[in-house]
Amino acid sequence: MLQTFDADVIIAGAGMAGATLALALKSAGLEPLLIDPIVFDAQLAPTFDGRSSAIAFASFRQWRTLGLADDIEPHAQRIEQILVTDGKSPGAAAGKPSSFYLRFDSAEIAERSEGEPLGYMLENRRSRVALAAAVGRAGIKVLAPARVAGVTFDAQAARVTLDDGQVLSAPLVVGAEGRGSVVRREAGIGATGWDYPQTGVVATVRLERDHEGVAHEYFLPGGPFAILPLTENRASLVWTESRAKAAALKSARPEVFHAHLQRRFGEFLGTASLDGPVFTYPLSLQLADRLVAPRAVLLGDAAHGIHPIAGQGLNLGLKGAAALAQVLVEAARLGEDIGSELVLERYARWRSFDTVMLAAATDVFTRLFSNNNPVLRLARGVGMSAVNRIGPARRFFMEDAGGATGDLPRLLRGEAL
Repeated sequence: MLQTFDADVIIAGAGMAGATLALALKSAGLEPLLIDPIVFDAQLAPTFDGRSSAIAFASFRQWRTLGLADDIEPHAQRIEQILVTDGKSPGAAAGKPSSFYLRFDSAEIAERSEGEPLGYMLENRRSRVALAAAVGRAGIKVLAPARVAGVTFDAQAARVTLDDGQVLSAPLVVGAEGRGSVVRREAGIGATGWDYPQTGVVATVRLERDHEGVAHEYFLPGGPFAILPLTENRASLVWTESRAKAAALKSARPEVFHAHLQRRFGEFLGTASLDGPVFTYPLSLQLADRLVAPRAVLLGDAAHGIHPIAGQGLNLGLKGAAALAQVLVEAARLGEDIGSELVLERYARWRSFDTVMLAAATDVFTRLFSNNNPVLRLARGVGMSAVNRIGPARRFFMEDAGGATGDLPRLLRGEAL
């Protein structure tokens, strides 16, 4: 008897990675179904997600190709330079001399990147608005609020049971619902990870002076302090502190928070005034033991939750969405079973090494740079100075951060599926 399905692919999680995958699949003729416990309207509220993300230019190409350009480009700030410096005390970001620094400039790779910047800073709520609008225009079915309660797998299908008892089936289910992924658990995929003794404090500020599209990453003993340029001469601050200090900052009166902010920020961009609420996020690493299981695949934070030190967490999920979409679309066009282990292993082989290496690198960077050990400080300073003096190495790091190295999926090259 012919098997009938509710969708070609059921995607648990309509966040940025899950919604991007749905748009990519729909653009090539497959029928995805998105499930999320939070309706899109709630995800678009300014208080839902206070973070901003550095979008690699390759990831930005993918969103352009999927039709998001009109909604995201007015809110995207080009990152023209990245300045990475090291110091012992707050205020050093204000321009106090340091012999240990790295400077990345988009002009150095302009010919290879077709004039793209090093990346784009975009508030997460703006990305969510654009993705929600594109999902609506594409006619993708979204069940929300709805929560995946369980998943069963057999030789022909994955069957997803929602918390209201409804059962849906498809050849494949994608777990893109975050670190507590039900799909990952039900597929029998374990995860390895640990918490960091740090919390990320996130706030948006308005600047007195022009940031000129320069992103500053400043390493202090408590953790990195990033000043990331946004449109309208604003900046997103990602301020890594111990859990106790972060909790105190979160609950501090506005004038007290501002005093600490200005002391840490320095004066090189003038007065920084708080523009919106302060958010805190616990920091941890979590890596799934594998990316696929029979009729199940993991994407985004369900597969890999990493420290924000390199700003690559979201880009890792978007690169995974591009690769998975390409694998599934090519298999469907050949008449293959898109949920078969043979097909899913192609995705796993493509993305596993990059995922593990980036997770390991961010963990090493976090441990190396979040301390005041004089030996480690000297070693990392010498390393930064060396890279800064070697043009080919500097350009490689810029291209890699932009997502332009390795075997790129077509969407990351700006090509439709």
